[in-house]
Amino acid sequence: MERKTLWFDNIVVDIKGEAGILASYSELSGEDVEENNFISIDTFLPNDLFERILAFLPIASIFRAGAVCKKWNSIVHSRRFSKNLSSILSRKPWYFMFTSGSPNSYKPIRNADGYDLIGYAYDPMVQKWYRFELPCHGTSICFIASSCGLVCFMDNDTRSRLYVCNPIPKISEIFEIPRYLIFSDYNALAISVDRSSQSYTIAMVMSKRAPHDFGQWILSIHIYCSKAKMWVSPVTETLMGCRGGDDCVICDGVLYFLIYIITELDLTGKPDGLLTYNLSSQSFCCVLINRLIPVPCPLTCGRLMNLKNKLVLVGGIGEQDQPSIIKGIGVWVLKGRDWEEFALMPSMYFQGLGNFDKVFASSGFDDLIYIQSYEAPSLLMFDMKMKKWKWSKKCPVSKRLPLQCFTGFCFEPRLELLPLGMATGQVFCGDPGPHCCP
Repeated sequence: MERKTLWFDNIVVDIKGEAGILASYSELSGEDVEENNFISIDTFLPNDLFERILAFLPIASIFRAGAVCKKWNSIVHSRRFSKNLSSILSRKPWYFMFTSGSPNSYKPIRNADGYDLIGYAYDPMVQKWYRFELPCHGTSICFIASSCGLVCFMDNDTRSRLYVCNPIPKISEIFEIPRYLIFSDYNALAISVDRSSQSYTIAMVMSKRAPHDFGQWILSIHIYCSKAKMWVSPVTETLMGCRGGDDCVICDGVLYFLIYIITELDLTGKPDGLLTYNLSSQSFCCVLINRLIPVPCPLTCGRLMNLKNKLVLVGGIGEQDQPSIIKGIGVWVLKGRDWEEFALMPSMYFQGLGNFDKVFASSGFDDLIYIQSYEAPSLLMFDMKMKKWKWSKKCPVSKRLPLQCFTGFCFEPRLELLPLGMATGQVFCGDPGPHCCP
């Protein structure tokens, strides 16, 4: 089979160009291998051992392995191989970077041939960028969250639908949001996946300005369980002078979200503290504002992350008299009700990210945190285990317009985890694979 693209480090690669669309994999046969005098590793290894070896390959290499011959193609599609994949506890997260006119939304661009790919995913294992798109069916999306291979996001056009997908095999589940959840001023979305049952829990924290008093905000928490396929709304509380934001996370069965203080001079507010709700309690109660956990410093662009069931906060350290001006970026870990400073970004990396008088994005999973400026496609990584900062390989996207924004999020690349309503036992479906680009 003629190869269209080679896997070099200094170029962008297309998985489908390298191996062909998965449907064409079946056209390869064992005779092709014999004609080239290759000795296949599976001829002298037991099937179960060979499948376990394949399962530990990087995701892109699994796609390439499926193109070797019919036997290998059937292996990577098999149910047993899916179980071998599930035995791998975690993979280093990929970072999906995209460009948009708004830093909080993603929308494919349609042309005569279909939808252009405007996103790129970075694989830190092989240090390659991949041309990539989310299975959002051409709609603008927002409020993106991820957990254990599944990504959840909301339809930004109508705010009436939620998508839960595995972005690698391009399998998604879409369901309607109850009408009473559609309209709010601020939304935060979180998802938590139970690997053993492959079920998931979605939490939404919504803040809406009170109709008769602009100083009051109605905060509500809404929870969706994929097993029960139903929503519950255990919390509704009126807050004075403060509101919820656009970021929340589920960590060890507890929902965490930031609270913003609103003043007459600052109607958008700055993060002031952290509130929690225990999802396992299932209690219909109020959030007690006097149990607020203060943020560690004047904070901007605060993001909460679940890193191995530890709650981590990444944020810009603002000037005391001008919190919007960032003088550094910090990483903190919550210990009880106190924040413990874990790391401060060195000055050389902070300056390398560019102008920070506005905003930046951050996202993390396992032991890895990604940070990028909204104004440039530079991507910085921080390894929590090694306490080491490192730049990614240069992203192939470039800034072409003055108001062009760059943002993104990370997700764990997994092939075996599927949305509950789509779980057929097949690893791949549809038109899978990153349109790969290192």
